Amino acid sequence: MALDLSAVGARTEPCVFSYTWRDAVLYALAVGARRDELPYLYEAHGPRVLPTFAVIPSMAAVNQGLARAGAELEQIVHGAQEVTLHAPLPPEGKLHTVGEVRVIYDMKKLAQLVVATETRGEGGELLAETEWMILVRGAGNFGGAPPPRKADAAPVPKDRPADFRVEEATAPEQALLYRLTGDTNPLHADPELAARVGFPQGPILHGLCTFGYLARALIKGPLGGDGGRLRKLGAHFRRPVWPGDTLVTEGFHLDGGRVALQTFAQGRAEPVLTGAWAELAPR
Repeated sequence: MALDLSAVGARTEPCVFSYTWRDAVLYALAVGARRDELPYLYEAHGPRVLPTFAVIPSMAAVNQGLARAGAELEQIVHGAQEVTLHAPLPPEGKLHTVGEVRVIYDMKKLAQLVVATETRGEGGELLAETEWMILVRGAGNFGGAPPPRKADAAPVPKDRPADFRVEEATAPEQALLYRLTGDTNPLHADPELAARVGFPQGPILHGLCTFGYLARALIKGPLGGDGGRLRKLGAHFRRPVWPGDTLVTEGFHLDGGRVALQTFAQGRAEPVLTGAWAELAPR
């Protein structure tokens, strides 16, 4: 399939996302929140909104960008995600998101498509930015530039142990729960389809669900329950996670409030999230 290269620079129509506290709580449950995280699960506490909820109102704009570029759902793989938070997301309201197709790179067999979004509150204030790196199978070899080589934003130190470690099991039904937040791709629900596309073990977990677990590991660890201090979070989705896997996240404090991160599926040697990093606001 060929992508429409003229899509680069195209901006989407404004996408309006209306939600209530129930949507914020559903998201928290979908990324594994437990009853000891009650501020994120109980409306009498607001509730607080997990910072990675920012991906939910941006999905419609991202889908518009993918459609504008001609990327078909069956061909795409989520390669990496980044979220920047400018202010805490309200527990309910109406958010406005605009997306832009930033660039399309040629990776020979694959194309790499980057879509960025801005989400604003009802008063026009900038709340969050996201960047989605999407791989499109069979769309490369169009004579374009390859993605630039760049160093990890916060490489994992090799000479010392992790400063914190959070281990948490996902539920066998985790993908079925997460898809209720809006990503209903059957790859995460249909065993027959999963087997046809190369996953005989069954449907895989959404990368953004694992991303939510990564954020919660930070909140349970160095942030002491205060997700409002998370300013930026990024990660590459390197290997699949299956519902029921136990995720082990290790974090290393660096200078300037940065944290290097890596996440493993217990029992497997290679990390499922790499190039992961966060930027934390001071207390």
